[in-house]
Amino acid sequence: MQMDELQRLGPFEELVLLALVRLRTNAYGVTIRREIVKRTGKEVSFGAVYTTLDRLEAKGYVSSKWGESTPERGGRAKRYFVIEAPGRRALNSAHDILIKMAAGVSYA
Repeated sequence: MQMDELQRLGPFEELVLLALVRLRTNAYGVTIRREIVKRTGKEVSFGAVYTTLDRLEAKGYVSSKWGESTPERGGRAKRYFVIEAPGRRALNSAHDILIKMAAGVSYA
């Protein structure tokens, strides 16, 4: 997939991908949501996070795998997410576009 073939990211998709980059190997629903809330100061629902993760996975931008089940989670396993190369390219493209658009703009 070429850079110009990448699907444009929505603002919340960008936040989710940035959270994955920050969290590295500890990216699952709870930690992703917590990272977004901590850094943006905005409350987001788990539903919004998981819907976005599913959409990003369908695009090939992230992948997921199930961890081991744990007693403290009632025997349920965590679903871990990782950003894939196309997701990194899309995130870099979105960042580059924002930098180019903001260049020379006065916010006064």
